[in-house]
Amino acid sequence: MLKEFKEFAMRGNVLDLAVAVIIGGAFGKIIASLVNDVLMPLVGLVLGGINFSEQAFTVGEAVVKWGAFVNSIIDFVIVAFVIFMIVRAMNRMQRQKVNDFMIGRENVGSVGAIRVCAVSCASSRLTRIPMMVS
Repeated sequence: MLKEFKEFAMRGNVLDLAVAVIIGGAFGKIIASLVNDVLMPLVGLVLGGINFSEQAFTVGEAVVKWGAFVNSIIDFVIVAFVIFMIVRAMNRMQRQKVNDFMIGRENVGSVGAIRVCAVSCASSRLTRIPMMVS
């Protein structure tokens, strides 16, 4: 059982996920600092000196901290945009690899044209998959 766990834990996907979680946590702290320490003070200054992190109202005995909620929404939007840009760049690089690979591969074989397509597999490595083209 220990051997199986070691094999599981040492697989590339598990290690990649662990690294991503650690980097993601650090990235989240950077974004939170950017929003709380840079952006929101500037927004507050433009809106007349409002400190959003301290904005709240009470309902009965409950304190609703709407300013902190606004900060969290801005954090999320920034993180989502950065992730979108990273995924977009990776997709462009992947398409470029496929396009580079396809150059000169149009007519391989004598009976029918066989095109070798580069396809991204689950481990993000390029593999060659022959496809019959009539």
